[in-house]
Amino acid sequence: MANLVVRNLDQRLVDALKQRAARHRRSAEAEHRAILEAALLLTPKKSFAEVLSSMPGVGEDEDFERSEDTHQADHVFN
Repeated sequence: MANLVVRNLDQRLVDALKQRAARHRRSAEAEHRAILEAALLLTPKKSFAEVLSSMPGVGEDEDFERSEDTHQADHVFN
């Protein structure tokens, strides 16, 4: 197994890691391994199609129909 050294961590992160480890009744090192595993190996990846299909409907196609603007503005930027 490989070793990983993480330097220059904000003390708040270290404290949060220790608190989380205590809640899960394991060492900070074991908690760190669990967090890395969950973030990098256990998180299921969604396909582009899955992301699109999970988006809520925002209207019907007719709601987005373009209409011609026949009004000509003489001074658009004034």
